[in-house]
Amino acid sequence: MNTLRNQILAIFLFVMMIVLLIVSIMVYRQVGAMMKNNAELQIQQTAIEANGRMETLYKQVDTLSNQLVTNGTVQQLLLGLVNGKRIDFANRQSLVSVIRNFLAYSDGISSFELYSTEGKRIYPFDDKKLSSLIEQRWIRIADYEQGRLVWIGKDPNNKNYSYAIRRVSLMDRWYSNGGYLVVRISNSYFQVKENSEDGEKGYMALLDRDLAPITSDYGMDIQNILLDGRKTVSINQKEYMVVKESSQLTGWTLVILKPMSFLMEGVSVVRTAILFSGAIGYIIFLISSIFIATMITRPIKKLTNTMKNAKMDELKPNPESSSSLEIIELNRTYNQMVENTNHLIQEVYEKELLRSRTELKALQAQIDPHFLYNTLNALYWSLEEKGEEELGGLVIAMSELFRYTIGTASDGWVTIRDELNHIERYLLLMKMRLGDRLLWDISAPIEYLDVKIPKLTIQPLVENAILHGIENKRKQGSVSISIEKASCSSNLIISVQDNGMGIDSETLYDLNKAIENDTLSSLKGMGMALTNVNKRIQLYFDGFNLQGLHLYSEQGKGTKVIFEIPGEGAGYDGYKDNSNRR
Repeated sequence: MNTLRNQILAIFLFVMMIVLLIVSIMVYRQVGAMMKNNAELQIQQTAIEANGRMETLYKQVDTLSNQLVTNGTVQQLLLGLVNGKRIDFANRQSLVSVIRNFLAYSDGISSFELYSTEGKRIYPFDDKKLSSLIEQRWIRIADYEQGRLVWIGKDPNNKNYSYAIRRVSLMDRWYSNGGYLVVRISNSYFQVKENSEDGEKGYMALLDRDLAPITSDYGMDIQNILLDGRKTVSINQKEYMVVKESSQLTGWTLVILKPMSFLMEGVSVVRTAILFSGAIGYIIFLISSIFIATMITRPIKKLTNTMKNAKMDELKPNPESSSSLEIIELNRTYNQMVENTNHLIQEVYEKELLRSRTELKALQAQIDPHFLYNTLNALYWSLEEKGEEELGGLVIAMSELFRYTIGTASDGWVTIRDELNHIERYLLLMKMRLGDRLLWDISAPIEYLDVKIPKLTIQPLVENAILHGIENKRKQGSVSISIEKASCSSNLIISVQDNGMGIDSETLYDLNKAIENDTLSSLKGMGMALTNVNKRIQLYFDGFNLQGLHLYSEQGKGTKVIFEIPGEGAGYDGYKDNSNRR
């Protein structure tokens, strides 16, 4: 039915759905983005650590092979070959002993092969040529590197092994070329494994300078993924994130493919919590909306029924009830009509009847915000159980913010201490949105913290500083709140200053003029808030000699708002509580 009650209920529920939807989406996106960034950093750190282990293994091979080519036996044998001597049986036995000893120090090195400057193999003992094992260009590169280890790549005859080469420099012959040492290394020595504690399998691969795989548990060609430069790749209809880390020492590249589902771990829990909290909030608001809609429409429906049941010879007045002022006024108007009409019929009787009815007092209903505190408290304990202490702290701050704003104070007066605590909670909530872009400083001497001021006098100025100063600035911004004694009186000067974009001189003049003349019609946003604060200061401190609210600003350097309050004798009864200083 298209009744007023149903219309009010539908509007309330629609607005609540929009609010819950917007808040849920914002929270879900922010938490999801935070979790994804943390997971990406974790994977990147894993790649850095794995790459460090690869470099350590490579250094072990490099160190061991360097010790072999600088060994005295190897040096003297190759020096003799260069000088035209032949290798006798004793030299061969010594060489075999030395090489076997070095092989015992490493599990990754399969074998050492020693060649002369002409490319003839010295060890093992046969006439095999170096050119039959590796390409000539690698020999030239080894000569160019002058003794540094050069990675060649996989053994074409056995993909499970790779070759590296280094030139032997004769220390007793001015570090001239004395031959070549070829190192055969097992690829499993550099094997990297992707540990998946969450059950989500990923892939890891180690590539050399030419992007040729050294080790890989990815069965397909991984070079195309790197050449495309994509951050994500689809494998078997599943999305993977690509993380790569290059080594400056070896020139190798470590590639990790991690399932995207790993990055979104925990988001489902947050989503469930948001949906659960939203459902509870919606149910609470549904019950409250039904109560409010019924409370509003019940007097109207009652008045309508009373009018329908009226008879020509007797009009019955509708009793007044607790409702809004408009409904009370409508009911009073009807009762006045009934009173005038029935007075003509029976003046004395109706007069006594109306007198007894008009003695009733009308009370205005107040919407108890207790359900809001209960909802925030339930959300806090839900976050506390999940270990989200930071978000739980923000929920508590939001609850205290609402309690301070909605709650009642003695005739609207609070202490500076209470107002600054309220501002601190507000700034913490704003920092959740602005992050490191927002800094603040609050300076207030202890002796002034119990001075009475009107409630919500400083906070609107801080809100203006953030909305119109810090938010419009891409860089980090700060808000400073200070309270100090005036130099020529006992008044206190309260200032709120930001380092935002500032205000141009023409706008600044218009704002100060409008605040002084109390003209709201031409102002929007910041100007209306400033004018309202100034008007409240004038009303609350009427009779005191105070400087009104005034703006100081320079474009590009920020804005400062100052006003004065009495330092003594202020407040609703001129009382200043000094018993609870902090």
